Amino acid sequence: MAHALLVIDAQKSFLQRESWTAASDPDVADRIAVLVDHARQRGDQVVWVLHSEPGTGTVFDPERGFVELMDGLVPRDGEPVRTKTVHNAMTGADLHGYLTERGVDEVTVCGVRTEQCCETTARVASDLGYRVTFAVDATATEPIEAPGSPTGRSLEEVLADPATLLPEAIVQRTVYALSGRFAEVRTVAEITEGATTLTGS
Repeated sequence: MAHALLVIDAQKSFLQRESWTAASDPDVADRIAVLVDHARQRGDQVVWVLHSEPGTGTVFDPERGFVELMDGLVPRDGEPVRTKTVHNAMTGADLHGYLTERGVDEVTVCGVRTEQCCETTARVASDLGYRVTFAVDATATEPIEAPGSPTGRSLEEVLADPATLLPEAIVQRTVYALSGRFAEVRTVAEITEGATTLTGS
């Protein structure tokens, strides 16, 4: 069996937003780097994915210069950096074709955001037949406002709103949604030390 580590959207775009200060792990790049080192030591493929929204003027617009990896995350020669414009990286960045050509049948997913591009990539990978590990504490997410909330509120107002879904709850929901269905959910320590799974699958 061949294995690949998929690093999803660990990019400077998120660091430009006030909401990142309330992220589940603003220093998630440090945990991702541990997984990258582990994958390289094992001889696994490391694949980097960036999210791009050309022409939008947002922090995901490559013209603004933030669609690049967070500090401390540096691809080596032979490690592809792919770009997507949709949530899942398997089809959005044609990872399925790339991994299939290399005989990869197991993937570990990490990056930003937990419930969005990371979870979506894990779900699609599972449906495509890959054995998926979700490195939950090497992902990060931000508070999510309730649908229909007023626009333009400050982060303080968003966090004070009882209808806001906070990062801890978002991560827990992802663990519940993926475990036993789409992925084996594990921590960085469990992955690098070969310990048991965080939740049964």
